[in-house]
Amino acid sequence: MNCQVLIREISAYLDGELGVETLAEIEVHLERCKDCRLIVDTTRKTIEIYSSSQPLPLPNDVRERLHQALVKRLGRRPAT
Repeated sequence: MNCQVLIREISAYLDGELGVETLAEIEVHLERCKDCRLIVDTTRKTIEIYSSSQPLPLPNDVRERLHQALVKRLGRRPAT
């Protein structure tokens, strides 16, 4: 296990979706790699913060600009 592999697997690791072997490899890597431990801990805390917060309403002008950008990007006309 190296840092690049851990980063690719971080979502599955945090979601508890890894097989036993990969999980064990990550745990060993985290025991040895301070940088990856920091990344995993920071990611875990960020998820906890965002999952327990309420979304803020978008101001109307931001919502309209976002909508127009999506219409332009997707090449579609807005539904009426």
